[in-house]
Amino acid sequence: MDEIRIAGGTPLRGTVSIQGSKNAALPMMAAALLCRGVSVLRSCPGIADVFCMEKILQELGAFTWWDGDDLYMDCTLADKTEIPGRYTEKMRSSVILLGAMLGRNGRGRLGYPGGCVIGKRPVDLHLETLRRLGAEVFEEKCLIRASAKKLRAARIVFPRRSVGATEQGILAAVLAEGETCLENCAEEPEISWLCRYLRGMGAEITGEGSGRIRIRGVERLSGGDMKVPPDRIVAGTYICAGAATRGRIRLKNPPLEELTAFLEVYRKIGGQYKVKSGTLIADSTGVSVPADEVRTEVYPGFPTDLQSPLLAVLATIPGESRIRETIFEDRFKTVPELNRMGARITVKDGEALIRGGYPLTGCTVRARELRGGAALVVAALAAEGITTVEGYSFIERGYEQIGRDLRDLGGRVWR
Repeated sequence: MDEIRIAGGTPLRGTVSIQGSKNAALPMMAAALLCRGVSVLRSCPGIADVFCMEKILQELGAFTWWDGDDLYMDCTLADKTEIPGRYTEKMRSSVILLGAMLGRNGRGRLGYPGGCVIGKRPVDLHLETLRRLGAEVFEEKCLIRASAKKLRAARIVFPRRSVGATEQGILAAVLAEGETCLENCAEEPEISWLCRYLRGMGAEITGEGSGRIRIRGVERLSGGDMKVPPDRIVAGTYICAGAATRGRIRLKNPPLEELTAFLEVYRKIGGQYKVKSGTLIADSTGVSVPADEVRTEVYPGFPTDLQSPLLAVLATIPGESRIRETIFEDRFKTVPELNRMGARITVKDGEALIRGGYPLTGCTVRARELRGGAALVVAALAAEGITTVEGYSFIERGYEQIGRDLRDLGGRVWR
């Protein structure tokens, strides 16, 4: 059944390792398509979105296999240029494959991308980026098709920061003629990891993390081989789970530099943390202070992907807290489900007002998207009684073994 059950009321204790990053792994998998050979992603997360991207690569002619947690991708014969809608409708990030297909084979066609219900996420910046690099791009009712005899370098200034569009520009430019300059780029860590992976394949890229990225096109790339970095959103979710239950947990291999904004909010609500030998010890026994106002922002600000799990934590803290969402206009989809559990949250004009401290009670709730589903799990761990979270398949898109990990921390969780 597509559900997970949680018996709440137990403070989390113990140690857990953080899985590889979903948002880093997916563009690296797209990058593998640019090499006519074998690429490897070590410690790759075994999550639904990775499996979907793997099936897409296979659809294009790649041969893939797993050795433990390491994903091997042989793209020697991946010369097909069409991705069916049955894959792209499940995962919006599949659109970044268009630039890779153009760079490799000069054309690409894919079903219109979907996969998200958290607000408008148009692909206009993706398509305009490809046009600026010399591609002809056409949008039809249910698909996008593009072609280019040869992509050529361009100076592209993004009108707004977009992680996906930045990745699209990088993937399309590495085999283009000349030197491309991308400006007003997203600065999220997954951009830097993609650039490092591509440099290991022979790409010439500089400037990632600065907002201005330069790419000098090369004739060919060799296979990539890199360990996928730990997932900052998974790490933040587990800290939220500890905070909601007033527990004390230890996270192995956390991406500390990427968690700065989140940990600042955690500290303000009463959480304490320290780092010892690469392990983050998060003590939530003192979590009791409402948050005046938390604003989601592009990196390095507070991540929108941790807004929903933080909502669940703030619902357990007496007093009024506020969260303003500035990235996605429909990111509060989980609020009605949290309120069914006893939370008192109202949303108006992009801001959530949380009147916290009222007891949460287990019931049946439904996940409607990935991070909202994780928030319901966090709330269930703090609630009295048993909660059934339906729509578990959404959660599996980003969390490899959330049930196992929470059980390792003493949570009572089962499928």
